[in-house]
Amino acid sequence: MHRTLQTLMAGTAVGLLAAGAAMAQSHGDFTVGEGEFTWDSYQEFADSTDLSGETLTISGPWTGDEKAKVDIVMAFFEDATGASVEYSGSDNFEQDIIIAARAGSAPNLAVFPQPGLAADMASQGLLTPLEDGTAEWVAENFAAGDSWVDLGTYADESGEDQLYGFFYRIDLKSLVWYSPAAFDEMGYDIPETMEDLKALTEQIVEDGETPWCIGLGSGAATGWPATDWVEDMMLRVNSPEDYDAWVTNELPFDDPKVVAAIEEFGWFATNDDFVSGGAQSVANTDFRDSPSGLFEIPPGCYMHRQASFIPAFFPEGTVVGEDVDFFYFPAYENQDLGQPVLGAGTLFAITDPSDAATAMIEFLKLPVAHELWMAQGGFLTAHAGVNPETYADESQAAQGEILSEATTFRFDASDLMPGEIGAGAFWTGMVDYVTGADAESVAGSIQDRWDALN
Repeated sequence: MHRTLQTLMAGTAVGLLAAGAAMAQSHGDFTVGEGEFTWDSYQEFADSTDLSGETLTISGPWTGDEKAKVDIVMAFFEDATGASVEYSGSDNFEQDIIIAARAGSAPNLAVFPQPGLAADMASQGLLTPLEDGTAEWVAENFAAGDSWVDLGTYADESGEDQLYGFFYRIDLKSLVWYSPAAFDEMGYDIPETMEDLKALTEQIVEDGETPWCIGLGSGAATGWPATDWVEDMMLRVNSPEDYDAWVTNELPFDDPKVVAAIEEFGWFATNDDFVSGGAQSVANTDFRDSPSGLFEIPPGCYMHRQASFIPAFFPEGTVVGEDVDFFYFPAYENQDLGQPVLGAGTLFAITDPSDAATAMIEFLKLPVAHELWMAQGGFLTAHAGVNPETYADESQAAQGEILSEATTFRFDASDLMPGEIGAGAFWTGMVDYVTGADAESVAGSIQDRWDALN
């Protein structure tokens, strides 16, 4: 690792600025692993942008280690423009930004972990639309770019749709984790279609083994892992437009299309032969403990569908890519819906316009604004112009490749629905479903709750 980057990662605020300046001056030969940062566009941006003496305020959800990483990115913006960046992270960001905006003390930029809150603030006139041409730029330069334009476009006070959000850091959910050693021993191939995945599931049972570990337990939030399953299935048996309509209840929860997606999840989760501990264990197994069967000898299960964050709950010392690996949760070959990806992400939006705020959005269009965090780990991007070799490790690069090959990206639906539904009735309904209720009655109960909100 380059000494300057080490200084950036470990330094104080003053050290960050000094190291950022030093690194920018020496970036001509700077590399991370085999991948060089994309410096040309950064230099062009620096040559054309002078914000000397200006201060840019930003608030967001990143604290601790994540704040340290974003501070490094911001140091390069400061070095390029002469502006000072004051980033403030908060675990209570959602409450803090609403209070600040209504009090007239909002930062220049806010980093939203969910589009729903940004959409609410846009409808109240608390956000400023991004500059003309940004939507076209995102559509052309992000993988599945139209998806990111849609996710960042909200109705203003008059009901007119405008682009308010620029997505930056992405989380990936459409993943299946498995043990390479166990697969090799049994001669199993990585399934490339949903038809293949179902055939593999049945083959593992025929071989006397258990295909899946699934756990929905999460304290007061028990049931949420099943919502991710259903959301992934919605994208594999229905169109993206159906998914969008479902999120807003234009497509009712008890519509046959939604019921079919729930039953697709049930094909895996409600069959005693398919799940470690049997179907009745699904609701009671904590999601943090559920992948443990991948690491047992003999294996307690062969596959576990969960998001990119799940390695945090693997046994200590687990090496992703060796002890455990992942593959894309595949789409149906016969549905012709491309390669949909489910995930989440953070978006930048302007809450108090300034030249520096506009310049930051332009900075975020640069590949290097993404590569600087990619190189530190824990960061995925839909930016198609980045050098994938700057990812911190092969696991991150492989996840980035899945994201880059997506034909459709959709945000976690339960996070976009009203809280009483997405973080309430949907969760509990899925627990009812895996413990014996039929999909139609569960979907009907959830729709009844939604109707009661109106």
